[in-house]
Amino acid sequence: MPVTKTAKRALRGSTRKLAVNKNIIKRLELAVRQAKKTKSRDKILTAISLADRAAKKRSIHKNKAARIKSSLSKLFSGKTSAKKPSGSKPKSKKVPNSPKRK
Repeated sequence: MPVTKTAKRALRGSTRKLAVNKNIIKRLELAVRQAKKTKSRDKILTAISLADRAAKKRSIHKNKAARIKSSLSKLFSGKTSAKKPSGSKPKSKKVPNSPKRK
């Protein structure tokens, strides 16, 4: 147990922060599980948003948030990506030649 007045105050603050961080992380984990299970666009975007918020509030590290977002975006892009055929190149505009001077 803390002895000094400031240590007691720090303990109260840290228990409050612990409760808030646990709530944020629990919501994120549930959202990620739902997104991976259903693979719906709305659930994936919600989980990505929660990952960003958790990283912003420093409940999780920003690299962990990036890994979560990467795995979720793979689910998202694998379903909706439609590649264009790369056989044709865009045509460039030709500039008319100016008359040559002597």
